[in-house]
Amino acid sequence: MNIIWVTNIALPEASLLMNEKPTPFGGWFVSTAARLADEDSIELSIAFPKNGLRTVQILKGEKINYYAFPLLKEKDIRSNKKNLYLEKILDKAKSGIVHIFGTEYAHTLAMVDVCQKKNINTIISIQGLVSIIARHYMAGLPAKIQNRFTVRDFIRQDNLKQQQSKFIKCGIFEIEALQKIKHIIGRTTWDQACTYQINPVSKYYFCNETLRDEFYKHTWDIEKCEKHSIFVSQGSYPIKGLHFMLEAMPLILKRFPDTKLYVGGQEIIKFDTLKEKLKISSYGKYIKELIRRYNLGKSVVFTGILDEQQMCERYLKSHVFVCPSSIENSPNSLGEAMILGVPCVASGVGGVIDLLTHKEEGFVYQTDAPYLLTHYVCEIFSSDDLALEFSKKARKHAMKTYDVQTNLNTLLSIYEQICNE
Repeated sequence: MNIIWVTNIALPEASLLMNEKPTPFGGWFVSTAARLADEDSIELSIAFPKNGLRTVQILKGEKINYYAFPLLKEKDIRSNKKNLYLEKILDKAKSGIVHIFGTEYAHTLAMVDVCQKKNINTIISIQGLVSIIARHYMAGLPAKIQNRFTVRDFIRQDNLKQQQSKFIKCGIFEIEALQKIKHIIGRTTWDQACTYQINPVSKYYFCNETLRDEFYKHTWDIEKCEKHSIFVSQGSYPIKGLHFMLEAMPLILKRFPDTKLYVGGQEIIKFDTLKEKLKISSYGKYIKELIRRYNLGKSVVFTGILDEQQMCERYLKSHVFVCPSSIENSPNSLGEAMILGVPCVASGVGGVIDLLTHKEEGFVYQTDAPYLLTHYVCEIFSSDDLALEFSKKARKHAMKTYDVQTNLNTLLSIYEQICNE
């Protein structure tokens, strides 16, 4: 079978072939792609958008062929049915199946249209669904924060309301792509329910994702973690719920004054130099205001962007992992914490309830109730026995959810079913 993946980022091998530094994002693509390419029955190609290109760039990897194509913009999407770059990729790769990851990108609808024109089997794997996520974008944010502009927001025309509007706009194209597709791959009750409402005649296939390799190699040890430390894997935009976590912190600190919150990803609150002041976003400014309001300056640490190994180390050092999002499908961050055995507390949104069983493998709480988040974090801090019980059971669950060979076999079976049709 000739399979073309369409991703939104370059995989590390492709970046190196372009003499660029690989990014730490999308690591779960790498694991599955490598194993899929090892299959004798599969010829795998991966296409991805790249800013600055004027034509298709073909890169020959060790086992995978890569196709970088010019970045598509939403304003040009109605002309994308005639996208000659995507047609060229399909002709070169001689695809039997095109497998698109993510629904919110301009190239997704463009590729769906081109595949329909050429009568090529097409699958979309659901990551998030921006048409649904947009409804939850402002959860817990005061109206004045939603409407505020910083200098950066004004220049980019990208304050919180405008960000939400972009999600809504991308959601229109997302819905059109899903309505045109016959085959959808998902992994939670949430994405199945949402996609069925958008396209009730599509065929839904269940297939879990595989995590980054490093997370299968280690196990959390309560004796080696930093006691009373909390890790939130990212917080750069509102749906990740960092503001909810900060509202819980003063209550946690009353009981455990030495608590430290570590926040992964970009440090959005930098405000020391003139350049940093000009670049801060409304959400970053709000987070900075919350830290000042609750006197959390010594209790919150932004780690910066971490690579795969550094991320794994940060999890292992943590006493509790928290996923405070206002909406998620199947957060890989929660999966990574669970498979390592880090005790978890997660908001019960989207597909989270399929991943973590409340009071058996961790705690699940109402997303806009920071007082419940406080209670559950303190419960784990207070009892090593509870932490160890959650660690063991969550890890056992995650080892099944993210089993490498099972997920690969499931994906191959889906490809075979579609080819047989």
